[in-house]
Amino acid sequence: MSHVFADTEEVRRRLDEVGYLVDEGMAAALFFALTLGQPLLLEGEPGVGKTTAAKALARALGTPLIRLQCYEGLTASEALYEWNHQRQLLAIRLAEARHDRLADADLFTEEFLQERPILRAVRHRGPTPPVLLIDEIDRADDEFEALLFEFLGESSVTIPELGTFTAERPPIVVLTSNRSRDLHDALRRRCLYHWIDFPSPERAAEILRRSVPAANEPLIRSATEFIGRVRRLDLDKAPGMAETIDWVAALSAVGATELVRQDVVRTLSAIAKTPDDRETIVAALDEPDNRDEGRHRTPGVPAAASRPWPEA
Repeated sequence: MSHVFADTEEVRRRLDEVGYLVDEGMAAALFFALTLGQPLLLEGEPGVGKTTAAKALARALGTPLIRLQCYEGLTASEALYEWNHQRQLLAIRLAEARHDRLADADLFTEEFLQERPILRAVRHRGPTPPVLLIDEIDRADDEFEALLFEFLGESSVTIPELGTFTAERPPIVVLTSNRSRDLHDALRRRCLYHWIDFPSPERAAEILRRSVPAANEPLIRSATEFIGRVRRLDLDKAPGMAETIDWVAALSAVGATELVRQDVVRTLSAIAKTPDDRETIVAALDEPDNRDEGRHRTPGVPAAASRPWPEA
């Protein structure tokens, strides 16, 4: 699969063309995953673009995205395959009406097989393999990870009644995790790995320019600085890039062209996801040092952030 991208610079260029900016580390991780044909495990705090990376990769390659959203209690029948029991029952009744008897081999055939995301990715036919996104693997149970080992190691799925299906072209597998729990070492060993940091202020500003074209440059610059300060507060859920985009879009929707306190407070629902976080941000806005730089600074807000917070 090395022919897909010539080098990391092409990865960056092709993803840039579909509106997804990556740094050198992310470009290298995607390049090696494609070149070596290995799954890529992306970790990072919520909202930094892990899921979007897989979507953008599929768009850049012009190939389908197949998504498996993980959750507690996810089973093999929901992720790999299951049998269409209603159609099997109907077949049995039709056979009985004809005074026939169906054997198990008659009921467990391709006709009654329902593909779920992983089997669909394995059986995909086309010039370019699909991108299989196994999203938030850390939300699934430990037992579910074991179900993935055969697939991740061999790009195959075994169905006892039908045999083993192996992909003609191994799917491009991207797993994401928010690190809500530790993943098995065996799973990690089967994957390449990349940690996605919150973007630098310069890259965050560029992402905002592309994602919220209605926002003007002063608003983007001040919003980027503000989010950097907010992320240094003691919050339950620090805003990620996804929340930042929503917030700047909300500011643009209310006609804001620069950051003022009134607009910040009335759009806080985009970045403050708990009552405590809202109170913490509002309290930081009202700290004396955010009105007068010569006074005591707000705990958690570094001195390097030199300009005051938005005025009323």
